Amino acid sequence: MTFLSYLINGISLGSVYAIIALGYTMVYGIAKMLNFAHGDVIMVGAYVSFYATSLYGLPTWASVLVAAIVCTVLGVTIERLAYKPLRTAPSLAVLITAIGVSYFLQNAAQLAFGSSPIVFPSAVKFEGIRLFDGQLVISGITIVTVLACIVIMIALTLFINKTKMGRAMRAVSEDKGAAQLMGVNVNSTISMTFAIGSALAAIAGVLLCSAYPTLQPTTGSMPGIKAFTAAVFGGIGSIPGAMIGGLLLGVIQILGSAYISTQLSDAVVFAVLIVVLLVKPTGLMGKKMNEKV
Repeated sequence: MTFLSYLINGISLGSVYAIIALGYTMVYGIAKMLNFAHGDVIMVGAYVSFYATSLYGLPTWASVLVAAIVCTVLGVTIERLAYKPLRTAPSLAVLITAIGVSYFLQNAAQLAFGSSPIVFPSAVKFEGIRLFDGQLVISGITIVTVLACIVIMIALTLFINKTKMGRAMRAVSEDKGAAQLMGVNVNSTISMTFAIGSALAAIAGVLLCSAYPTLQPTTGSMPGIKAFTAAVFGGIGSIPGAMIGGLLLGVIQILGSAYISTQLSDAVVFAVLIVVLLVKPTGLMGKKMNEKV
């Protein structure tokens, strides 16, 4: 029963990683860039939700909606100001810019909200369910997080495969030049990708802080890194891979912390990643891409 409890906790944590990883994998799959500021958008979303509830008394669902809107605008603004001018720049320049944006958001949050940790109230009010005469407890936040991950995954898959914008995203992912010749607005498509990824980051920030109720300007850094690891693990650029990678990463982290060492749980996660990449360099569900030179 203890193992089952650890497994459920791992799936809950992995679901948060999966939601964050979807933002990473969409941006990389379409714009071919790594947005390392994505983790800090998580932190901004959590702060917006917290103050929308505590200062203005908005209900939880409304605070999450406000956080998603603010993060959507933030994501599009970051793309327009920081990344769009570097569309044809070398990858290293874009990577350095992304790191710079990350530090800017962290320091701006520290100036705006202070550096002291804030206790984040849970966004889920019901206690959850008890199974096997109370021996196994599944918390409300765990249930909501897993369901949110599944719903987002299905909605995103349908959006990518069934809508005009989704087809445009797939076209830009394959070949920006050819997509532009066929009438696809590449800049608008990439901006939409950032908007969706940032909205998902806001939702993930609220769920993460509800499960681990400590909020500060560096809140999104480590989850962001682990979610990026999950995206690489599953195959960066693959939406199903991001979900599978996130779930596996969460389970490995929780089981490693429980059965090996709390201090070594992160090392176990990255060790597994190294092994997977040695065996399958493109990740579990990644596809090998042949480039013409």
